[in-house]
Amino acid sequence: MNWISNVVRPKIRSFLNRRDTPENLWIKCPETGQLVFYKDVAANHFVIPGSNYHMRMSATARMKSVFDGETWFDIAVPDVPVDPLKFRDERRYSDRIKDARNKTGTNDAIKLGYGKLDGLPVVIGVQDFDFMGGSLGMAAGEAIVKGLQTAVEKSTPFILFAASGGARMQEGILSLMQMPRTTVAVEMLREAKKPYIVVLTNPTTGGVTASYAMLGDIQIAEPGALICFAGPRVIEQTIREKLPEGFQRAEYLKEHGMVDMVVHRHDLRPTLARLCRVLCKAPDVELKALRETVEALPAPEAEPAAAASV
Repeated sequence: MNWISNVVRPKIRSFLNRRDTPENLWIKCPETGQLVFYKDVAANHFVIPGSNYHMRMSATARMKSVFDGETWFDIAVPDVPVDPLKFRDERRYSDRIKDARNKTGTNDAIKLGYGKLDGLPVVIGVQDFDFMGGSLGMAAGEAIVKGLQTAVEKSTPFILFAASGGARMQEGILSLMQMPRTTVAVEMLREAKKPYIVVLTNPTTGGVTASYAMLGDIQIAEPGALICFAGPRVIEQTIREKLPEGFQRAEYLKEHGMVDMVVHRHDLRPTLARLCRVLCKAPDVELKALRETVEALPAPEAEPAAAASV
């Protein structure tokens, strides 16, 4: 019997009750089990300080970490039918979409933005895993195509942050058709001779990996990211063999030539800026500023001629 909750008068009980703790006040590291204060993790770009584990980032947080001054222009995506197949399993697909929109604050799994990265105009697309596992559906396909078209129109690089569980089953063949559509859009950017840079985050799997996520001119991965078509558990059950340690992780794929580089999140922004400048043949900001400063200096006065000796 708990005498505080059962015997003490209500007015006194209200002083004794503990205040509710917000659910996201502390974050538990999936690797070590370490508890870390949420604000410390957020200030560290959602990287666990002790273990260096890279947590997932929302689309908005990701864009803030990349664009200059944390500002950009949102790019509108054409509307698509919300539930083209009238799909229902345990719940209606339309209800799942509504819940995902309320949870993430985005219209679908991919958010587009246009702004500047280290002074260079870029178009960025971010796939949000919190929106139904970042799954590829009609709306996400339209967003990828729209982002690539915008990059062609504005003559800028297109940077994609991929995070997905694959194609969206509730849209059936309509979701699978986004794979060739996005591939054609990537070729449009390639014909315009503008770079397409892909950052593979944890996890990037399924039909997304089998299409636009592996077509970048430069393939970057975050440390420890799972990148594959079928997951390691499915492969082990199929071939009935134990897979190598770290199989299908970013570091393993780099060693075997599937990605170009593995970059820590703290170094990601300067790395992307440097790649965009090199691939676009744009001058470095510091060198350009130095050149302008030197050109603005007054010309040195001519030294007086030496007096002729008598």
